[in-house]
Amino acid sequence: MRIILDAMGGDHAPLSPLEGAARAVRELGVEVILSGNENQIRALAKEHEIALDGISFLHTEEVITMEDQPTEVVKSKKNCSMAIGLQALADGKGDAFVSAGNSGALLVGATMIPRRIKGIKRAAMAPLLPTASGHAILMDGGANLECRPEMLEQFAVMGSVYMEKVMQIQNPRTAIINNGAEPCKGRELEQETYQLLEKSDLNFVGNIEARDIPAGTADVLVTDGFTGNIVLKLYEGLGKFFAGKLKEMFSGAGKIGALFMMDKINSFKDSFDYKKVGGAVLLGITKPVIKAHGSSNGEAFFHAIRQAQGCVDGKICETIIAALAARKERQAADEA
Repeated sequence: MRIILDAMGGDHAPLSPLEGAARAVRELGVEVILSGNENQIRALAKEHEIALDGISFLHTEEVITMEDQPTEVVKSKKNCSMAIGLQALADGKGDAFVSAGNSGALLVGATMIPRRIKGIKRAAMAPLLPTASGHAILMDGGANLECRPEMLEQFAVMGSVYMEKVMQIQNPRTAIINNGAEPCKGRELEQETYQLLEKSDLNFVGNIEARDIPAGTADVLVTDGFTGNIVLKLYEGLGKFFAGKLKEMFSGAGKIGALFMMDKINSFKDSFDYKKVGGAVLLGITKPVIKAHGSSNGEAFFHAIRQAQGCVDGKICETIIAALAARKERQAADEA
């Protein structure tokens, strides 16, 4: 399996992507293609004594920055590391693509180069949130600020496929994030989406309030990108807040008490740590594309590559295409 990695994307590029790539080659058995400045990366590998076995290069000296407009990835910066990597993915030179670069540019580039799956109205940014029962996938985590009911229905289908094929959850529970559990709650968007999902063959469990998300009462959380991004950022902030407070509490319990609790505290902290999860998959693209956190270190890149590997092994894109085709056939039969 070949994973293409944007070596110039992220706050700690290209060293952190290189570290993550080298570890992935060793531990996951994948090949990694680094898209970026080959001379600079080779010099860093030599300086930090990082083996380049299983790593190849797509050389480019151009980089898209966080300050660039998203559309520049397909306009004035077609030769940037992100665009070169996405083009290689589209050309079949790799099986998946990972980047910690400009989120907007990645969304535009993925939509325009490997392109959206036919019939998908919008690709969704799909991060995983820790819950009491494991993880839930957030559909959408910020890619689409304004949505229509049929878009949310497609998000639900794609999220369900991901949780079943990659996270190994049978018959995942799908819910709409809303301001109440009753079917009549929410805006017109939520009410119409409720009607669509109620008629679907998904395991739809209704509306869910934000306070119920951590309890793990649903596996697929459906909402527009504006609401979803607020949920995501609040989740991240609360994770850091609680982890810090727990450390403060047990630091006063003495060294022995703190020692006994430290493993549990660290485990709790890790469950909220993006570095342990990987990134947010862009669902709705014809090939697996993973958006890693902008401040990813080597460990985070390793887990993002692992996540990409899971998408390929689970045939996530092919399964979404098949699921959409089956739904289209059922709808046509119902209308006949």
